[in-house]
Amino acid sequence: MKTVKDQIHYWCNDTINRVVLGQNITVAVLDTGISRHPDFGKRIIAFKDIIKDRKIPYDDSGHGTHVCGILAGNGSLSGGTFGGMAPRSKLVIVKVLDENGDGSIDEVVKGIQWVLDNQKKYQIRIVNISVGTKPDVPKKNSEKLIEMTQRLWDAGMVVVASAGNYGPKENSISIPGTCKKIITVGALGKEEELVSSSRGPTQECVIKPDILAPGEKIMSCQGKWYAQKSGTSMSTPIVSGGIALLLSKYPEMTNVEVKLLLRHTMDSNRRIHIERLLNTSL
Repeated sequence: MKTVKDQIHYWCNDTINRVVLGQNITVAVLDTGISRHPDFGKRIIAFKDIIKDRKIPYDDSGHGTHVCGILAGNGSLSGGTFGGMAPRSKLVIVKVLDENGDGSIDEVVKGIQWVLDNQKKYQIRIVNISVGTKPDVPKKNSEKLIEMTQRLWDAGMVVVASAGNYGPKENSISIPGTCKKIITVGALGKEEELVSSSRGPTQECVIKPDILAPGEKIMSCQGKWYAQKSGTSMSTPIVSGGIALLLSKYPEMTNVEVKLLLRHTMDSNRRIHIERLLNTSL
């Protein structure tokens, strides 16, 4: 069984020497919430529940906890084996989906607005959105979500969204992954194929996804232990976590510079390459 870090050849000098582990970087995660798994320690610094307005962090689905484990779990419960990408990064959790993983565009928009309102308070640098609508959602609804997602980017945050699991047909990118400014992530399977990952181009002829990451049978936090899940929801926090490492090393980078460097360092198959990303001289 390969861990997250094994699947992306995570080991490079900065991480081996524990110099760059996501410290001083806060990531907002819009999802189903988060459980108090030991792998997060005291790094959950804020929780906003758009669905039920509860104050104490919870996850009645498990999806959000799994995403957060890939992104920022430290693997303490497994002796480090199932640690995530950026184990010292801080988490701001916005619950916009219910126990079935469902939610309305209005609820996601409210979650995005909350992030915008609290960006400076929590020093949010990255927003992970492993959430997406079906590609055929009415245009008037999709435009509202895309506009709000773009506002996150325009506010200076790095926005990373899942491509969706409506592939392999073309023009199947889920919203807000169609937003041209943000970083949209597709999922690779064991044979380096896109499996059911959605594909572009978008209706505006923008090539998507921007980058690919492993997304099949990813082991991460679930309940009181760990579990495997698959899909672009799992590949997205791999990229968000890689960006947290990058910003931890180069905190002055802008979101545009991050996106350009991701493109410059990904391999010929558009797969994220962490060692190149962190070892490229600026």
